[in-house]
Amino acid sequence: MAAQPVSRMLRRVLRSSVRSCSSGAPVTQPHPGEPSQPAVEVPSGRRRFLMEHAAPFSAFLTDSFGRRHSYLRISLTEKCNLRCQYCMPEEGVPLTPKADLLTTEEILTLARLFVKEGVDKIRLTGGEPLIRPDVVDIVAQLHQLEGLRTLGITTNGINLARLLPQLQKAGLSTINISLDTLVPAKFEFIVRRKGFRKVMEGIHKAIELGYSPVKVNCVVMRGLNEDELLDFVALTEGLPLDVRFIEYMPFDGNKWNFKKMVSYKEMLDTLRQQWPELEKLTEEESSTAKAFKIPGFRGRVSFITSMSEHFCGTCNRLRITADGNLKVCLFGSSEVSLRDHLRAGASEEELLSIVGAAVGRKKRQHAGMFSISQMKNRPMILIGG
Repeated sequence: MAAQPVSRMLRRVLRSSVRSCSSGAPVTQPHPGEPSQPAVEVPSGRRRFLMEHAAPFSAFLTDSFGRRHSYLRISLTEKCNLRCQYCMPEEGVPLTPKADLLTTEEILTLARLFVKEGVDKIRLTGGEPLIRPDVVDIVAQLHQLEGLRTLGITTNGINLARLLPQLQKAGLSTINISLDTLVPAKFEFIVRRKGFRKVMEGIHKAIELGYSPVKVNCVVMRGLNEDELLDFVALTEGLPLDVRFIEYMPFDGNKWNFKKMVSYKEMLDTLRQQWPELEKLTEEESSTAKAFKIPGFRGRVSFITSMSEHFCGTCNRLRITADGNLKVCLFGSSEVSLRDHLRAGASEEELLSIVGAAVGRKKRQHAGMFSISQMKNRPMILIGG
């Protein structure tokens, strides 16, 4: 393991983290010698009603292979306050004129439609979603949608510490924070901006407010940060983190090279050499992650294996870009504009027919990493990471 110095901010996070539940209330620690009691989640009246009165899943969101798409990712903006190497070209990207981006009302209209048809999980992405001025209001209004069970956000963490108390009150239930290194100088090299301290403050704030687990997304790139795998995993010993190692994926402008990709199995071998007791956990069928835990550690480790072991067969995700296009596959170039149909006055039935046709054309699986690297697709920043 590379003996990289851990910043003062990271040490403060490690010292000041509190064991807490998703409501923000502390979890009672068992007395020495007493077995810990697993928390039993009692469904709320609303959730229990939804479970007992669930309607048949929408045919419009079911593809020709029987996959039910209950997870919608909505990009709130194309703009970002970082310039991550794997996400966008160094020179930046041409941004869509503001008039061509979805308005707040259009976002809510589409979200309402998808939730009505069976989507029960929405994740807000970007760009960087937390630079959108009305993000708290959007979260609050989405939280009111009957049938929505999970409302999450993926953020680079720069603005998280400042906004998270408001977002939590508005109804935000899960958080993914991007962090690719624990070395401040390397952070600036990867994202081409300063901000390491603010990201660590965001992680600290999420733990303090009771989010558990706090998901930390780390894109692993050979020659850049693969020497920090063990350092990241060590964080899960005392913190309620789910450190998610993501295989480097090809998108327009990120200069993807197979030699830069560190495969899931290579990463897992590295971890097992240090922690041979690493345990495989069970996941939901539609999960993108292969999850593991070290006995006695508070958090866990996951791998997103999009390139070496794809999970297309159980994919339940759809994406709406900031300019209103529906993407049924992250790696596919096919898109359909929901914005144009909305602005042309399409009825709900017409919109559903358009969505259903797009979902029906979804392929069994993506083309494979070598073919994807040669295909035309948006930079990740314009898709919604």
